[in-house]
Amino acid sequence: MRKYLAKAGDQLIRYSVPIVLMLAWHGLAVWIDKPMVLPRLDAVAAVLAQPATKILITGSLLENLAISLLRVMVGFTTAALLAVPLGLMMGYFRNGERFFDVMIEMLRPIPPLAWVPLVLAWFGIRGLTDWIPALSGSMIMASIQFSTIVIIVIGAFFPILLNTTQGVKNIPSEYLESARTLGACGIPLLFKVLIPASLPLMLTGLRIGLGIGWMCLVAAEMMPGSSSGLGYLIWYAYELLRADIIVAGMIVIGAIGFFMDRGFRWVERPVKWGNRL
Repeated sequence: MRKYLAKAGDQLIRYSVPIVLMLAWHGLAVWIDKPMVLPRLDAVAAVLAQPATKILITGSLLENLAISLLRVMVGFTTAALLAVPLGLMMGYFRNGERFFDVMIEMLRPIPPLAWVPLVLAWFGIRGLTDWIPALSGSMIMASIQFSTIVIIVIGAFFPILLNTTQGVKNIPSEYLESARTLGACGIPLLFKVLIPASLPLMLTGLRIGLGIGWMCLVAAEMMPGSSSGLGYLIWYAYELLRADIIVAGMIVIGAIGFFMDRGFRWVERPVKWGNRL
């Protein structure tokens, strides 16, 4: 019984701050009585309660959420496919790190959104199907701007790369020497030693990269040419002074980011415990 009470008390403490902030928000909104500036929570809840209902002319919350998730998955997967092999190479080969280190450390501090003007100038507002003809039969892919994917890739790339590189560097030299003594080299060394031993830090980089990619996506969806996604929905609602829709969109963005992070933590836990044993 004490165990359950302690657990309930822990959950109450954990969610007490959000509950207090929500109550304060609602009280302030009622007192100000300006829904275009600070919407009441019941107005926001009314938007969230009908996720499949079309909002304005931008589609429903669910439709925009699905498009945003598809975009971030395409961008995140592309970033991982580029960053993980490069990180493994930089962590294992000393000359590989020397060759790329200066360039990466110069590009890494540049915020992803600082690339937006150049990316728009280079790639315009054309969809993925214009760049990848094999996807031309998909209307969903046609709605995904190539420039949006590039911004997500830039945001997610560096955390994945740096953590993968550090993960390989942290492998005890005894592991590598023992593997080489037993004749492991090339592909067997990669899949039996380098990847398993560096996986905890690699997963941390993937988790951070996904979070940054999600933030970059929402900002990128506000770029010229966007016509769907949660970022576009929020921007369009701002132009129409619909603060309730803006807040509802922000809540959905925060909730999805929270569940993404929790999902990666759930995957990380057994991997980290396995490496400790």
